[in-house]
Amino acid sequence: QVQLVESGGGLMQPGGSLGLSCAASGNIRDIYAMGWYRRAPGKQRELVATITSGGVTNYADSVKGRFTISRDNTKNTVYLQMNSLKPDDTAVYLCYVRKLGLDYWGQGTQVTVSS
Repeated sequence: QVQLVESGGGLMQPGGSLGLSCAASGNIRDIYAMGWYRRAPGKQRELVATITSGGVTNYADSVKGRFTISRDNTKNTVYLQMNSLKPDDTAVYLCYVRKLGLDYWGQGTQVTVSS
């Protein structure tokens, strides 16, 4: 099993920045990808960004150029730096890892972008 603990998030005005982090613990060997999804009210869960153990990144078109995902393999932690936030970025952000074909999910952290 893999446990994920997220931190960060909160309330920010449009145009501001927030950072999220997610630390993995437990059986952390063979973790391949780490990343973030989000779930906005009334919408389906959608991919935000992922990063593989080799550093290959993938972003949703809606966040490209604004969000940056990074990973510290020594700390088993993935980060999401969110800049130029928009009201449409309001959602619960869910950390996830993929290990040996299985996905593990965090509890989620709320990000609200509002003036």
